Amino acid sequence: MLDLKRIDTYMDKVSQSQEEVFPSSGRLKTGLDLGTAYIVLVVLDENNQPVACEKKAASVLRDGVVVDFSGARTIVQELKDKLEKRIDRELVECAIAMPAGTDSSVRTHEYVAEGAGFEVTNVLDEPTAANSVYQIQNGVVVDIGGGTTGLALFKEGKVIEIEDEPTGGTHLSLVLAGNYHVSFEEAEKIKQDYSRHKEIMPVVRPVVEKMATIVKKYIDPSETDTIYLCGGTSCLTGIESVFEKVTGIRTIKPRDPFLVTPAGIAMNCIVSG
Repeated sequence: MLDLKRIDTYMDKVSQSQEEVFPSSGRLKTGLDLGTAYIVLVVLDENNQPVACEKKAASVLRDGVVVDFSGARTIVQELKDKLEKRIDRELVECAIAMPAGTDSSVRTHEYVAEGAGFEVTNVLDEPTAANSVYQIQNGVVVDIGGGTTGLALFKEGKVIEIEDEPTGGTHLSLVLAGNYHVSFEEAEKIKQDYSRHKEIMPVVRPVVEKMATIVKKYIDPSETDTIYLCGGTSCLTGIESVFEKVTGIRTIKPRDPFLVTPAGIAMNCIVSG
């Protein structure tokens, strides 16, 4: 069972590290999350305690694949410089994560990180990274990002299957843009306005149901009792209820699921002694 109190306490501190720097001990571990909607860098100490975090909205990836290498590298360099200035230390090693099924793009992601001055010491898939925070033994971790819905099935703490399909937050924004006759950028703002989530849910529900159907396709209800959500798109209020209705499986998420995957990526950064 997911210890939501532990997760919420930890993620509150990760979120807080966007505004303040926490004391650190030993080597620093960095997680780079190249997302479709945001690029995020999370820095932890060697005990996996949050130190600092920076993020920036970006449109340099599509469905987990880098489509603007120069733009991605520039943003990562900018975030790295900001963090190094804030913590007054150089960041050297980092880990990265990929949506499942995008293995052919690993080198491009590595080049982006290396171009910004990082040494990539580990590469993993996004739902597995998220589970470094969740620490579930059995169940399904679903990472809903800007471009894709990815899932990892865990049994006795081991990954037994990884899947990913191209439906995510970007698709919600496109539907909102069409419904409200506004630009994509304005639709993004509407989507991120928590006070409007109840209003927009009927509009985006078909897309959310499609995400849930993707997950349902890969899981056996007789062997899975809980779905654990993370990723920026799962911040949508009520999304867990839609998943539960479509899949017939209990679905839960922490209070702030956005930074779960980047924090989990940082946990998997291998640092030299």
